[in-house]
Amino acid sequence: MQVTNQMIAKDMRIEGILWRTFVHLNSVKKFERAQKIISHLKGKAPKNPNVEMQQINIPGNDGNVIRLCVYTPKNRRSDTSMTGLLWIHGGGYAIGVPEMENITIARFIDVHDTIVVSPDYRLSLEAPYPAAVDDVYTSLLWMKANAPSLNMNSNQIFIGGESAGGGLTCCVSALARDRNEVNIAFQMPLYPMLDSEMDTPSMKNNNAPVWNQANNNAAWKQYLGINYLSNSVSPYASPSHLKSYEDLPPTFTFIGDIEPFYDEAMTYIKNLNKADVQTDVHVYHGAFHGFDRTAPHSGEAKQATEVMLRAYLEATKKYFKTNS
Repeated sequence: MQVTNQMIAKDMRIEGILWRTFVHLNSVKKFERAQKIISHLKGKAPKNPNVEMQQINIPGNDGNVIRLCVYTPKNRRSDTSMTGLLWIHGGGYAIGVPEMENITIARFIDVHDTIVVSPDYRLSLEAPYPAAVDDVYTSLLWMKANAPSLNMNSNQIFIGGESAGGGLTCCVSALARDRNEVNIAFQMPLYPMLDSEMDTPSMKNNNAPVWNQANNNAAWKQYLGINYLSNSVSPYASPSHLKSYEDLPPTFTFIGDIEPFYDEAMTYIKNLNKADVQTDVHVYHGAFHGFDRTAPHSGEAKQATEVMLRAYLEATKKYFKTNS
């Protein structure tokens, strides 16, 4: 899908033009440069005065150490155990740190008493699939095991993330279902990166701002390594390969209609619906990838954020799944 400037929503058009002109994350070298810049965010807590952040190191499965950013409210509304949210940063599986998500995480905590765990999972620049999935799933198991000490309601564990974090959300939800070690009550994969085959109409020739087909090719190639564009890609790497959508968690998402992930996200939602999984999807016309972050003052971004937080609050009232 070729995206002209006129196709971009008017109140985010300037940001879109600037991004597509100056930012091109379409090679390993550019991923590495971006990560050097992003790494300066490590250890920086949210500016929100109601949110505390601590860093905890836990062992990974490969002799590695996973750094977790754990966020809690300073002024809780009640003494009951809190909702647990595993929130996963984006970055095409190649770049990013949890602190990129500080603003979004603080918003969830402001809406409802929540303990948020955000893992600094291994990036594809360091190790290809399945490293990221292993680290995120290990973080999920850590949440369940430590729910009492974290004052977390072990029967209300949610998971979510943006872009590649949304993709990892869907991967880990499927993995948790299949391994039957932890029950996830609700998922929020926002504009998720799901399809390694990259052959949908919205992906082909997409040149939209922030993320496009060229970026996506480079990211999947780095993440999948020798399995890039092969017939042996695991559904825990690319959820578009899932055979069954039964018993996956109730799902909320939003996405723009000019971004490359539009079709794959909508297909995922349709497959959930066919499996009788409850879904709530919101589409924003003329919105490019990550518009809520890169054009936060646009009407579309404000609406998407408001709808997301309302959906999150509603989910805390209705979605529970027992963990023993």
